[in-house]
Amino acid sequence: MLALHKNYFLSVLLLLGSPLISSEEDPHIFIDKNAQKMVQVLIENKNLFTEDRDAYENKIKEIFEPMINFRLVAATVMGKKYYSASSTEQRKDFVNIFKDSLLDTYAETLAQWENQAIETIFLDSPELLTSKNSEVKQILNTGSSKYPISYKLRKNKNNEWMIVNIIVNGVNLGLTFRNQFQALASKNNGDIELTLKGWVSDAGDAGISG
Repeated sequence: MLALHKNYFLSVLLLLGSPLISSEEDPHIFIDKNAQKMVQVLIENKNLFTEDRDAYENKIKEIFEPMINFRLVAATVMGKKYYSASSTEQRKDFVNIFKDSLLDTYAETLAQWENQAIETIFLDSPELLTSKNSEVKQILNTGSSKYPISYKLRKNKNNEWMIVNIIVNGVNLGLTFRNQFQALASKNNGDIELTLKGWVSDAGDAGISG
């Protein structure tokens, strides 16, 4: 299962792209444009991973961070029980811990990808433009295999599309992370502070191999 999750997240980042592309448009166009933009960024900065790891991760963060509703995702990962039991400061801390742990975990995976193609499945659904929730499906082609990716998006208060969950090759990342948090919190007898200190997000590579 660990082999299934890590490259999944690579596919996530490949699809996120540049924050310069408007997030108010059709979600399919939004995801597709950003996917192709991200592929270009990875190609142009591949050598930077070995030359300057921090600079490489910052380039990923610049693209990745604006596209995900980390506050909502982090709250979902914590679950109602532990979110309610945590302080405002602890909630803020977990958003940052969760975000940074994902970047650290997947930066190395991103550097290993060379030949990939992404196809967005466009749907003729006018309702998408009036809905606050949407799903965008893509196919990741690694050259040797193809994997389905499903992005769950939701509009924020500024009417911008943001990713709130990703399902790759049948693996629900939001649920996977939530199960990890629940297990760690249970191990720490519900101690939120210990759970935050011990958190290490691990979505493996989603069974996706180059």
